[in-house]
Amino acid sequence: MDKIQSDCPYPGCFFCVMKEANPSKRRASVLKFFRELPSQDDDGQVLPISGLWNTAMAHPNDPEFINLGIFECMAALIWKGLKNRRWLAHDQNIYIPYYAAHIIGSYTMNMEEFAERAVRAGVIPPLVELLRGRLTWVEQRVAVRALGHLATYPSTFPAVADHGEVLELAIQLASSSLEIVYSHFYQFVDRRLGYHCDLLTRGMGGVEMESRKAEEWASQLQCWSLQLINCFAFKPEFLHDICKADFLIKLPGMWGGLVNENSPAGVGLLRTICQSKVGRGNVANIPGIIDALCNIARSSDDWQYMAVDCLIWLVQDASTSHKVIDKVAPTLIDLANISTLGDYKKLGDTIVTVLQEFMQQSGNSRSTISAQPKAEIDELLRSKQSLKLEKSMPKEDLHIKQAAALVVKLEGNSMFSLGNIAGAAEKYSEALALCPMKSKKERVVLYSNRAQCYLLLQQPLAAISNATRALCLHSPVNRHAKSLWRRAQAYDMLGLAKESLLDAILFINECSQSNDPDLSLKQNKVPDYAERLVKKQMRAAWLFREAALKHGGVHCEGDASDAFGQEGDDSEWETASESDAENDARGEADDETEWKNDGHREDFCEKS
Repeated sequence: MDKIQSDCPYPGCFFCVMKEANPSKRRASVLKFFRELPSQDDDGQVLPISGLWNTAMAHPNDPEFINLGIFECMAALIWKGLKNRRWLAHDQNIYIPYYAAHIIGSYTMNMEEFAERAVRAGVIPPLVELLRGRLTWVEQRVAVRALGHLATYPSTFPAVADHGEVLELAIQLASSSLEIVYSHFYQFVDRRLGYHCDLLTRGMGGVEMESRKAEEWASQLQCWSLQLINCFAFKPEFLHDICKADFLIKLPGMWGGLVNENSPAGVGLLRTICQSKVGRGNVANIPGIIDALCNIARSSDDWQYMAVDCLIWLVQDASTSHKVIDKVAPTLIDLANISTLGDYKKLGDTIVTVLQEFMQQSGNSRSTISAQPKAEIDELLRSKQSLKLEKSMPKEDLHIKQAAALVVKLEGNSMFSLGNIAGAAEKYSEALALCPMKSKKERVVLYSNRAQCYLLLQQPLAAISNATRALCLHSPVNRHAKSLWRRAQAYDMLGLAKESLLDAILFINECSQSNDPDLSLKQNKVPDYAERLVKKQMRAAWLFREAALKHGGVHCEGDASDAFGQEGDDSEWETASESDAENDARGEADDETEWKNDGHREDFCEKS
């Protein structure tokens, strides 16, 4: 390549080439640069590669470099790093395979045409070698990302699938990625590879920043592995390899963590699996998955609709419905009053229709469903019929029913204040039976109050059910602060840390916007009891918790007692729960006032 300006330390500098004013000369120089770079051993090669990496991220749809041979160049550089360890260890060449794989992934994530060019350029074999772990987990992360993009397109999926080990490697990586990152990077601060630290923090930040970024990258490593597997899951011929019980049972727990909240995680893969009859059959045979899907369906996270889809399809399938109905029916009933969820419109109506069709199709074989869920489905169908009748009922009659429900509710409040929690729960049930179905705000309060009763009666499942019903009736959905808090406590009783954490965080968010004096955050201060629960559940739901326990390690931020020593916090939390229960009892008067003045005051969560 021609010499460039004397003030540049690198002959044939890529950045100087890009300054060429003549477009045809610049393209010719770039073409030559891509062809010659893999065979050169000069210092400073990582600089143009990092520049290309920035360009690929900023302009992934620009065809210029694709037309000039960037894919061929990146594939050759990865091979060079894999085969020539002397070159890899020289200068800063250790970074090059990572950047090269990242560049391939960035240029193929949006454009099928670019993906086809990449396959023809021979990028898949070197990416598969990185996926095998021939270098480190950092390179595995960008290799599985790139292969996932290539597998997304119909025209390039076969080329990925032709490498039969890709699916097996992706499954192994999804299952073990957190342990790999923990044991190879997170656990031993003094043994961390320098270039890993630099890549994670881009040269900025200390040990704490490195640890946080490691959690984020580990989450991405797992989620991109799931994305790659998901591409295979749409093809029936690969389901046998995917639907292994020991892998399926892990999927609900692959949630990606809060640092990757937009990922579909393991439940997204389960949703794809459940779209096929074979997949549903495998899922229905593992009770633990059904329990987990029910928990996710009741939760307030972004993946709720995916779990709901799975449950609906399992009930609609005659070959699986009888296996899951006893567990699934109560969950779907709790969600039957939900309106819009994600892209779903009138989801509650869909649920009612599905359950009604199940009962009709069961016919004489209703013995396949237990008495309790059968009675609950029948009650749900009656309530929907009552809603239809209410539309033709005179307003005076509706007001009478509402007034009668209010009287009973006040009786329940009095019992609650006197400590008769079981009696209060019964009164709230009576009030719900009287309260018009269309009086959603009033029913939200009744369900939420009954959830608090069950919470104090140490019946967490019933508390979760009632809090969920309140959250589904509320507008907006899943944003009723008191119900979120009560369900967070109930999840805590059951040891469901992730679900409890999500509800507690949403509770705090709602408090920050509430005008309710019992809930509003004074001077933006998070309530102590909520802060303690969030801290406790963040430890319990910590991404590396299982790996740390397996390897005898603890969270490196803080000492061991801060990481896993929860005795002090647990005892404080019990006191906080009792104190909060007293606050809730005092709060009933506010709920009464809101009900009495319906039309003059809004529900406290709707004032913001």
